[in-house]
Order: sequence, then structure tokens, then C-alpha cells
Amino acid sequence: MSPEKPTILVTGGAGYIGSHTVLALKRAGYEVVILDNLVYGHRDLVEQVLQVELVAGDTADRPLLDKLFQTHNITAVMHFSAYAYVGESVTDPAKYYRNNVLGTLVLLEAMLAASVKKFVFSSTCATYGVPEVVPIPENHPQNPINPYGATKLMVERILSDFDTAYGLKSVRFRYFNAAGADPTGLLGEDHNPETHLIPLVLLTALGKRESISIFGTDYPTPDGTCIRDYIHVSDLADAHVLGLEYLLKGSDSEVFNLGNGLGFSVKEVISAAEDVTGLTIPVKECDRRPGDPPSLIGSSEKARKILGWQPQYPAIKDIVLHAWQWHQKRHK
Repeated sequence: MSPEKPTILVTGGAGYIGSHTVLALKRAGYEVVILDNLVYGHRDLVEQVLQVELVAGDTADRPLLDKLFQTHNITAVMHFSAYAYVGESVTDPAKYYRNNVLGTLVLLEAMLAASVKKFVFSSTCATYGVPEVVPIPENHPQNPINPYGATKLMVERILSDFDTAYGLKSVRFRYFNAAGADPTGLLGEDHNPETHLIPLVLLTALGKRESISIFGTDYPTPDGTCIRDYIHVSDLADAHVLGLEYLLKGSDSEVFNLGNGLGFSVKEVISAAEDVTGLTIPVKECDRRPGDPPSLIGSSEKARKILGWQPQYPAIKDIVLHAWQWHQKRHK
């Protein structure tokens, strides 16, 4: 018999990317404990689908964290507990600095007190700001243009300093646009409010919204609409398992972009959704939003080379199809 795999604490494991990663960890044989304050997470998905232990609580609650580390033999932490609405971060930055930075700092201090020194961090391409080159490599300057991106960059800096001072090893993943749903239909995207393009397009197809807004049709792109790098959420989850295993082998701290390396425009996404659903999706053309770069595409060569990561679902049609299967079930 093979030895039992270690226990992983997943903060934010009841959310979108966190829950898919918990599913990937379970499929790889790991024991998982979820810590989630359930502000945006879904208790029903944890209890009915993931069927792992859920601790309802906050990463800023140090006594709760100490108890968790004392009562569970945790080997590593995967951290997804962040607020991630860019617009809200501009209007209420205090909420973002308190949760995303202070909450992470408390968690890291609790880890060190428990001698847990392996940490997989959910960062973002928003730390780069407006790209100087596309595809964006990991050594691209980091100049975030909103408080959300700034909070993630601050945690990245904390992790660098904690490595130097305390030997806490981390893998930092800078994601591009997470999209899609578990291909078997067990999990998917369910935000409230929903701000991501693919679910908004599919909610329009389901008749839950009147139309989908296209913000800007005069960008210097082939069809005039913004281009983004959509990465299937199950491919993201697989990368996290690989990142964990990289750390468990004793490797040094590292940072990786996670994207497709392929860009799809807003109009291409809507067209893919019309192909998948067989429906005409009404659109409304609007002015550009301030701060939207024409094109955001990431280079993931480093993750492919060092982690052996290989996205399984790079095609936009597959991403939209899996999301559609989920949305039909979840939003009937």
C-alpha cells in the first residue's frame, strides 16, 4: 500500500477556484480541510459535492487558526481567501487591505507558529497593471492600477520576505481569466454579484439577463473588442496540485503565470456561446471602461517547463461548453 498523502488546508475552498482545487486534491488522494468565511463560498457544494471537512471562519481569526493547526496534521496551506472585485476595491479599499493583506499575514504567522512552511498562493495578473509586452512574462514589471492588484502584490512581497527571514516556501500563481466549470458537471462558477464575461453571457442565454454589454468596440484588436486570456478552472486546479507537489519535494519558492497563452476577444466569446447554446445572445455596445487594456495574454512557458503543467482545455468552445452545462443545472 502506498503511504497516505498529507492533509492540506485550503482557505476559500468553498469558492470558485478553491472548490475546483479541492476536487483536484481529492482526486489526487490528498486529505483536505477547508477554511471559508462563506461570504462568497457555497456550503452546499462543500457538503454535497466535495464532502470534506468545512470550518466556517476567517483567516484573520488567530485563535481559530491555532486550534486548526493543533487539531489537524496540516502539511501545507493553499490560500484562495481573497475579495476579488476590482471595482469594489477602488470604492472600498479598506475591506480589501483588511481581508487580502491582514488576513493573509495572520494566517502566515499562525503557520509559522505551527511550523507549517509550505504555501501555495492565489495571486493575479492584476499585479502587472497595464502590460508593456504581450504575452506577459513573470519578470514583467509589477505596477497594479487598482487596490485589488495592490493587495495581491503586497502579499507576494510579504512571501518573499518570509522566505528570507523564516524559510517559508511558497508558490505564487498569477492567474489570468479563470473560466469554465468542472467537465463532469459537479462544480462551476456562481458569484453574486457576477462580473465575469462567460457566466454573464450564459445567464443572458438563459434569459436571466436582457443583454450582454460590450464595453468598447474600437480597441486596436482584430474585431475592436478587448482580448483576454481565458484559462479553464480545472486546468488552474491541476496547476495548484503540481505547485503543491513541487513544494513537497523541497523545492525553492517560485512564481508562475497561469494562462492559456491564447487570447479571445469579447465578440469571440459571445460567438462561442452562441455556437454552444444554439441561441442568439442579445448584445449592447457601450463605451470603453476606464483602465481596460486592449489585450491581456500571459506566457505560461515557465509553469509548463518547471511544473510539467499542460492545460487540457485550451479551446474557448470547451471552456464555454463546460460552463453552459453547469449554468443550465445551477440556474434553471
